[in-house]
Amino acid sequence: MSENSQKFNVAIAGATGAVGGAMLDVLQRRNFPINELRLLASERSVGKKINFRGQELEVQLLSKDAFEGIDIALFSAGAQRSLDFAPAAAAAGAVVIDNSSAYRMDPEIPLVVPEVNSHAIAAHSKHGIIANPNCSTIQMLVALKPILDKVGIKRLVISTYQAVSGTGAKAIEELDSQVKAYAETKEMKASVYPHQIAFNCLPHIDSFLENGYTKEEMKMVNETRKIFEDNTIGITATAVRVPVFYGHSEAVNIETKSKITVAEVKELLANAPGVKLVDDPANLKYPMAIDCAGNFETLVGRIREDESIDNGINLWVVSDNILKGAALNAVQIAESFVAQYK
Repeated sequence: MSENSQKFNVAIAGATGAVGGAMLDVLQRRNFPINELRLLASERSVGKKINFRGQELEVQLLSKDAFEGIDIALFSAGAQRSLDFAPAAAAAGAVVIDNSSAYRMDPEIPLVVPEVNSHAIAAHSKHGIIANPNCSTIQMLVALKPILDKVGIKRLVISTYQAVSGTGAKAIEELDSQVKAYAETKEMKASVYPHQIAFNCLPHIDSFLENGYTKEEMKMVNETRKIFEDNTIGITATAVRVPVFYGHSEAVNIETKSKITVAEVKELLANAPGVKLVDDPANLKYPMAIDCAGNFETLVGRIREDESIDNGINLWVVSDNILKGAALNAVQIAESFVAQYK
C-alpha cells in the first residue's frame, strides 16, 4: 500500500470514458481516501487535463508499465484492454477492479456486488482481480438479496428495459439525433443500432446466441447464479433496449421457496442496504428512470403478489446504469476491499 496507510494510490484505466468519468465523480462524492490518482487512457486522450478535487490531472497512456506503485486499479476501458493490461496491473501489486465482461465468469475471479457478496472479495488474492458484474445484474441482486436470505429463491423471470447509455456515447447521440430529426420531420438514421431506437423498443441487446437468447440475457442468468452461489435457481430473461438516456428498469418475477407476503417484502427492502423503497401507487409513486439519474440507490416498487402461483412476488427495479450499474459498484468494491485488507 502507499506510504500513508490510510490513503491509497488509485489508477483509473479508461478515465476519459463515460464510466471512467463517473468513477471520478463517485470517488469525489464518497470521499475515497486517495493519496495519488493516476488517470490512464488511450493515445488519443493522453495529455488531456481533468479536474479532481481542485487539481488539474493530466491523462497518461494506458500501458503495462503504468501501474507501478498503484494500490487499486479501476478498469473501464473495455474487455480487450482489461485482458491486455489487468494482469500487468495485478503483477505490479495493484488490486484490479474490472468493469468489463472479461473476467466475470472466470471461476477463479470473484464477481462482487458489495451489498450481496462482499465475502467473495477474499478470493481476489489468487489473481489480484475482482470483476464488476453486468449493470442489469447488479441492480436486480441488490433488490433480491434480502428476499433470498429470508425465504430462498426458486425461479426468476426477468424483463429489462435498458437505457441507451448502456451502449455508450454514440448511442446517446443517436437517440438524441433521431428525436430531433423526428421533431423536424427529417429522416431518422440508425447506425449504432440495427433499427431506429427513438419511439421504439428493441428486443435485442448484444449478439444472439445459438439458444435464441442474447449475450445480455445469458449474462443475467449466469452472473446471478455465480454471485448467489446457487446453480439451481431457474432463470429466464428478456432484455430490451428502450429510448431512455439513463436508467435501466426491470420487471422481476420471483418464485420463492417458501411463502412471503407483500408487507414482509416491503419491510425487508425498506431496510436493505443500497435500496430505496418507492411504492405508493395510490399516490402515483413508483420507481421511474427519470428519477434515478445521479442517484446512488436502487429504487424498488410495484411490489405485489403473483396470483398465478403459490409463492410469487413481482418487483419493479430501477437504477442508474452508469452509477450503481458500473462506477459506483466498482468504488464500493474498492471500499469493501479497503475495509477488509487495509
